[in-house]
Amino acid sequence: GKHRTVIPCLGHFKEEYEKVSKLYMNNKIRTTKYTLWNFLPRNLFEQFHRVANLYFLFLVVLNWVPLVEAFQKEITMLPLIAVLTIIAVKDGLEDYSKYKMDKQINNLLTKVYSR
Repeated sequence: GKHRTVIPCLGHFKEEYEKVSKLYMNNKIRTTKYTLWNFLPRNLFEQFHRVANLYFLFLVVLNWVPLVEAFQKEITMLPLIAVLTIIAVKDGLEDYSKYKMDKQINNLLTKVYSR
């Protein structure tokens, strides 16, 4: 398989390099927005920044008030749940494809210039 190996020509500076290199981040590319742990809360947070989703949420909440209730509470929630689910699946698939592309790029074999 393809892999990425960078071997610097350090010579007698190897110990100093190992000490200093722990202070810096690695050079892996990460373009994904989500992780498994933050997908649901972050996705819902982003979706409720859209005015249309806030409007449907307002209708759901308003329908739970007995004086204003127009029809069954569960029916009011269906459009909002459907839209949120479809957008979450779309965002998840897009983020997963970014993850696979990042993994492919990070595992490429590279050449290092050395005098």
